[in-house]
Amino acid sequence: MPNLDAFDMRILSVLQEDARASNVDIAERINLSPTPCLRRIRNLEKDGVIRGYRAEVDRSKVGLGLTVFVEIKVGQHNRASSDRLQEALLAVPEVASCHLVSGEADFLAEVVVADLAAYETLLTETLLDLPGVTDIRSNFAIRTVKTGGPLKLPPPQS
Repeated sequence: MPNLDAFDMRILSVLQEDARASNVDIAERINLSPTPCLRRIRNLEKDGVIRGYRAEVDRSKVGLGLTVFVEIKVGQHNRASSDRLQEALLAVPEVASCHLVSGEADFLAEVVVADLAAYETLLTETLLDLPGVTDIRSNFAIRTVKTGGPLKLPPPQS
């Protein structure tokens, strides 16, 4: 894990608010000159702390009005079957996020589709055929209260 100081954490905070901020703007906002600021940003990218930059798209405005949280149970609990399922889930574009979890289910996937008919098709033609799956439970989001928010960053390491 990279050793992040107060400047790094402030850079990350600024970029979470506005990933399109210029280096000069970021440097001004964190009280650092542009050259060392850019060097720090490049190091954060190189170390994998900053994994990428993307636009946050309003799902409903692009026709993706249904979010489903899908609990997936697997039959065999071993590395090979888990790896196969994870690989298969990564290949499903409707899966916006997926987590290996504890509890009743083994995986929790956030699926984003246009509507109930689109989810039914995805469920019957894709999700139920995933390797090792023994049970699927679907939880439909009634309303999204918060998504894609910035992370509350911990204080810098000393």
